[in-house]
Amino acid sequence: MRCALVTGGAKGIGRGVALDLAARGWGVALAFRRDEDAAAATVEELRRAGAPRALAVRADVGDAAACDELFARVAAELGAPDALVHAAGPYHRVDVLSETPAGWREMLASNLDSLFYCARLAAPTMIARRWGRVLAFSIANADQAAANPGVAAHYVAKVGVLVLARTLAKALAPSGVTVNCISPGFIDSGSTPADELARMVRHIPAGALGRVADCVAVARFLLSDEAAYVNGANVVVSGGWGL
Repeated sequence: MRCALVTGGAKGIGRGVALDLAARGWGVALAFRRDEDAAAATVEELRRAGAPRALAVRADVGDAAACDELFARVAAELGAPDALVHAAGPYHRVDVLSETPAGWREMLASNLDSLFYCARLAAPTMIARRWGRVLAFSIANADQAAANPGVAAHYVAKVGVLVLARTLAKALAPSGVTVNCISPGFIDSGSTPADELARMVRHIPAGALGRVADCVAVARFLLSDEAAYVNGANVVVSGGWGL
């Protein structure tokens, strides 16, 4: 049985990927930060979907010590993860000159530092097994490293996610471990305010918001054996937005 750890797995895209893994017989551990009720409900859904084992752990993955505890708990109850799906990453819209040091640090810690902390803990077992998958989430147009003053802290963190993922991909490739990114545009996942989504539809060339299922389909491939030679890739799921 393969096991996956999905950070940010209680809701949204992370939840969708977790449920898809469960339906294919994976054991799944979720890491969540705040919403214990949502995490418990998702664990029940995972079991109904077919997960042989499912677990939810409260953890702030922007904190290195919390990540140590998270991985120890997952290893003890499900086994060391074969796949790390790093879907954690809170978002806020604050102009760069209005951003606070605390807000800046939160965005970088939760989105970027957290990937480093989790990947470094997941890698040793994957290297030993000579098989592993790390899947991180950036955002559409992060690969352009554009000026984005309205969401500067979040955007800078997500640009960093791309660079870190590519760096990890190169470092881990000799061991049969792949590291890839999905960069969603505007996805109706519940994480972005509805009024903002409504405003953005007219800017999306496809003329519609994305669905969680659109990201899940890409994740399914990147986590599979068929994607063994796909490494360091960034798949943009945006309906053409951000091009």
